[in-house]
Amino acid sequence: MACELIIGGARSGKSRVAEQRAKHDGREVVVVATAEALDPEMAERIEQHRRDRPVHWRTVEAPRRLAGSLRQQAAPGRVLVVDCLTLWLSNCMARSEDASRLRNLRQLPRLVDEREALLACLPDLPGRILLVANEVGFGVVPDTPLGRLFRDEAGRLNQRVAALADRVTLVVAGLELELKAG
Repeated sequence: MACELIIGGARSGKSRVAEQRAKHDGREVVVVATAEALDPEMAERIEQHRRDRPVHWRTVEAPRRLAGSLRQQAAPGRVLVVDCLTLWLSNCMARSEDASRLRNLRQLPRLVDEREALLACLPDLPGRILLVANEVGFGVVPDTPLGRLFRDEAGRLNQRVAALADRVTLVVAGLELELKAG
């Protein structure tokens, strides 16, 4: 298994980097998409991503149960592009009973279980896994407790995935900076 984390800010080019790596790999590509089209603008973004990818790439939607989808899709002759971990975390947190009252993830045992399942499955997946995530730590401190919890948990998730990954790349303005080479 080759697991790579490609991280960067919004519109940094991280998805493009992941897609280019997948395209040049030569194996079958499956995009594991975590975004949900909850409004027209997001639906258009999702559609644009689909149009930008080769038509023979398959897309699997996994807005919440990511570990299970990865276990089902991973194969020795396949590259999975997971776009993106940050949206997945957001989806999981947003589906809580009352997200505005969250103070820590202990209040979301299902999310904690999903996160731990993801982290546990990554080292054992066959094939190549390209994980895209947003680096949220470069921005301003969110002004709400929920925003701060999300930022903190996204940062913790990125740290844990980076520790497991064979390779970690930071993308800024379309430029790649290798943080960890495997």
